[in-house]
Amino acid sequence: MSSRRTYADAIECLNTLQSNAAAIEAVRAKGPINDDKIMPEMLDYLKRTGYKAEELNALKVIHITGTKGKGSTSAFCSSLLTTIAPDAKVGLYTSPHMVAVRERIRINGKPISEEAFAKYFFDLWDSFDAHPELLYPHTPPKPAYFRYLTLMAFHVFLQEKVDATVLEVGIGGTYDSTNIVPKPLATGITALGLDHTAILGNTLQAIAHQKAGIFKRDCPAITVNQVPEALAVLEDRAHELNANELRVVRESPDVADVKLGLAGVHQRSNAALAVELVKAFLASPAVPPVFRDRKASSKPKAELIRHGLENARWPGRCQSVADRQPTRKGVQWYLDGAHTVESLQCCADWFAGESVAQKRGAKRILVFNCTSGRNAESMLGSLANTMHQKWQSAEADPPARLFDHVVFCTNVTFASGSKAELMWKAIDPKDLVALKVQHELADAWQKLAESPASPVGSDTQVHILPSIQHAVELVEKVNGEAGQTDVLVTGSLHLIGGIFEVAQLEFAL
Repeated sequence: MSSRRTYADAIECLNTLQSNAAAIEAVRAKGPINDDKIMPEMLDYLKRTGYKAEELNALKVIHITGTKGKGSTSAFCSSLLTTIAPDAKVGLYTSPHMVAVRERIRINGKPISEEAFAKYFFDLWDSFDAHPELLYPHTPPKPAYFRYLTLMAFHVFLQEKVDATVLEVGIGGTYDSTNIVPKPLATGITALGLDHTAILGNTLQAIAHQKAGIFKRDCPAITVNQVPEALAVLEDRAHELNANELRVVRESPDVADVKLGLAGVHQRSNAALAVELVKAFLASPAVPPVFRDRKASSKPKAELIRHGLENARWPGRCQSVADRQPTRKGVQWYLDGAHTVESLQCCADWFAGESVAQKRGAKRILVFNCTSGRNAESMLGSLANTMHQKWQSAEADPPARLFDHVVFCTNVTFASGSKAELMWKAIDPKDLVALKVQHELADAWQKLAESPASPVGSDTQVHILPSIQHAVELVEKVNGEAGQTDVLVTGSLHLIGGIFEVAQLEFAL
């Protein structure tokens, strides 16, 4: 490793903390996360970096979890806070990243610089080396990838003296690495669904129980409307954990006629939740002075809320990007990191509305990948059926096939391998070489095509490809023949990030 300790050096070290496929499979095999050692271990890691849990209260946290929409809700919250108080410093911690790791740690919507990332990364690295004592005999000397970045985000935000922090949960809630802040100012839960079930359990009630673990004593607990069985669990947990209320957000006049900065009808629910979380934050006695009584602003609060929602940006979520490369003139990319049945329905509804069926001259391509273990047929069926229904309800004449080409590729960035920041060890190398998941997806698509009631169409060309570069090259070839091509990329945020990188699409860090 370079003695200069550059950003590249930091990424190289960080990648050594990733869990490999075997380790992840062992966690899944254990079933629901309920290890009582998880949070004491995280607190011990925090102590070894030189902080106490109570010091995290200075971050003035809005804590957000959920199955889908938690990243978008976090982005709305960050935008609202910086709009309401332009002089404030607002930290935002999210996952995963798409192009650069430092996207995960932002201040006022902007990722920290490469220089700052390297500095703060090695601050922690040295702290762990200087304090090698472990709480438990089998505790790793350094925390795993996500834990490390969570601790680093806390370190960055404390050192940079942020006035507020929007903190997105990684997975779950109760045992998530972010859940060591003793007193957040507001907690929120986005829409719940059956996601990450191999880890959290196989019922919606179990998922709701885990997510509600972020509720804290005397802290507002706010959720979007949920199905009754999930809402009942959230109510019980709010009472059990002594949250001072459970508020259910259904409709918000603050959102009704606003052109949101994030596309998709489903974003209205996320925006409404963000507004209520920010209002709860502002109502807290602990809110920093920079957010109070902004007499310098001539705009009413409602107007500030509107601007905050309009100005929110969150790449890779229902995002349409025109390809500017001369060799792909006419390609329009539709990018959405949907990775559950419910979120794919929202994605399909958005894409079907954007990529109009009457554009008979345009080719349509689906580029798709997902995590191993997910129900490929359900996910792809949800996508296909929603698109078909959308076109039928619009009284358009649905085409004979939804897509001319369907591409199932890995998340490997280039034919020669992955960019360091887009390198993931979670997939068994043997499965990756054999394109195991991609063949499963192709088989699922074929079953859908063979179903008499399926809108998929039997003459779609299906491609199984080893990298994102191969997928982009196919798009370029198809577009060269058609001159106009709409490409939907979905199923994985890592896939979206790779498309941004390989296709050199405009990506605002």
